[in-house]
Amino acid sequence: MDIAGLSIAMSAISTQNAYGVAMLGKSLDQVSSMGDQITEMMDTAGMELSVNPNIGANIDIRV
Repeated sequence: MDIAGLSIAMSAISTQNAYGVAMLGKSLDQVSSMGDQITEMMDTAGMELSVNPNIGANIDIRV
């Protein structure tokens, strides 16, 4: 392989690696945001139980 071809191949690999790292960073940000939202929902559910402690205590099941 000549030097020009090797240079082009190395540049393509570098670009692909940079793209992969950028996509992983965006995925990490999204997962972090979803975790924050889940934590907020759990806090909201806890608040509901503190206001109405009997909600959800009994389940009626009929077969």
